[in-house]
Amino acid sequence: MNKYTTLFAQEEATRCLLCLDAPCSKACGCGDPARAIRAIRFDNAKNAYLWLKDCTDTDLERAEGACIHYDRPIRLRELAHAVVGETADQQDGKTADLPSLAIDFCGIRCENPFFLASSAVCTNYEMVARAFDMGWAGVFYKTICLKEIKEVSPRFDAIGKPFIGFRNMEQLSENPVDMDFDILKRLKQNYPNKVVIASIMGQTEKEWIKLAKKAEAAGCDAIELNFSCPQMRLAGMGSDVGQNSELVMTYTTYVKRNVSIPVIPKMTPNITQIYKPAMGAFFAGADAISAINTIKSITINHEVEVSNKLAVSGYSGRAIKPIALRYILEMAQNTFIKNIQFSGVGGIETWHDALDFIQLGCRNVQVCTAVMQYGYRIIDDLILGLQTYMKERGISEVAKLVGERLPQCVTPHNLDRDTIVYPKIDRERCMGCGRCYLSCRDAGHQAITFDTESRQPRIVGTKCVGCHLCRLVCPTGAIGITKRINKKKQV
Repeated sequence: MNKYTTLFAQEEATRCLLCLDAPCSKACGCGDPARAIRAIRFDNAKNAYLWLKDCTDTDLERAEGACIHYDRPIRLRELAHAVVGETADQQDGKTADLPSLAIDFCGIRCENPFFLASSAVCTNYEMVARAFDMGWAGVFYKTICLKEIKEVSPRFDAIGKPFIGFRNMEQLSENPVDMDFDILKRLKQNYPNKVVIASIMGQTEKEWIKLAKKAEAAGCDAIELNFSCPQMRLAGMGSDVGQNSELVMTYTTYVKRNVSIPVIPKMTPNITQIYKPAMGAFFAGADAISAINTIKSITINHEVEVSNKLAVSGYSGRAIKPIALRYILEMAQNTFIKNIQFSGVGGIETWHDALDFIQLGCRNVQVCTAVMQYGYRIIDDLILGLQTYMKERGISEVAKLVGERLPQCVTPHNLDRDTIVYPKIDRERCMGCGRCYLSCRDAGHQAITFDTESRQPRIVGTKCVGCHLCRLVCPTGAIGITKRINKKKQV
């Protein structure tokens, strides 16, 4: 197999427009090239062959002819040869008898850990019903409040395509309160095996209690308390509450005393120490904690000005995932927060993103920005990818993954500082671009030399400190790692 096949498949899949009702698949007549590309795009490349294994070159040539890409057609024939590396018989065993993804959350049985986050992706009955039909296990419905909600226009901005980060100025549900609770009631009646969670936000004790009781009366499985929205136009709501541990404890207590269903406060990341409001929620009797909501930010872009004005609002997308994981870890490691469950939110796009949250202690994950960009259909690869991973590891239940990496997480002063892992250049994969040399020379330890005639880099072991900047910047994956060894003692 060509040494660049994996890289080629990833880059070609990234070029794809991910069309609705993809013309390539319609023209192919055998297989589903568009579905295979989505598998590659969403970290599920090892299963992409499923939708290409029966396609002939003639089928794929016809599919290429139907491609509507603005530049040149996606090279489906080469893509198919790149992903079908093993025989169909060898591969088929990997997707047979896949494990169930069912898991309990707050005593509620969930068919899988994938939920829609309270946001623009779940604002009416038809949207949520379609998501349920496609395989999503549950919904944290868009936050309901008793105040009049007036949104601005435009209210979204993004960095990069595909999105690296996404900025939004959206607030809460604009529907009449009774309409939203009727939607929740109908969803639970028509989808009894799905998990329907109402997200609510009040400004006073009476408002919190009134909304919570309405949610319980509608048949909701649980209630999420929105203490975290960063762009409310009214004071004393959203992240104003989430930054105040006493208010978190007070409002959580009010709700817990007045309903019998699980109560899940949602934490704001716009705070230095998230464990403080989390402890307030815990001592108030919260059943679980959602984290995080969007991060306060601003983008400077004339096209998204609102009547020539700009304002701070929420930032989401893949860029915030490491920050969200940090907050989950901080709460999960807190010895005072015991026997409480977590719902992870922030930057989840692929099954591997979800796995990272689960392995740090989350029993489910919520997705928003990825759905806004790609649609509900990403659930297919979320499910298949996690199932394939579990089967490969011989794990039969998602619950066995929950928190399994927590013991590995330590504070920086507890890290091993007496050993080193040197990078290693794969000469077969190296194309001689010199990127590693440039980065090491200008931002590292000048531990790489570069022969401009042979176009070959060389690592200088006496200077290399094992920072791995070179490995991260290599565009072809030609730099790997060696075994961890003891550092040489300084003379």
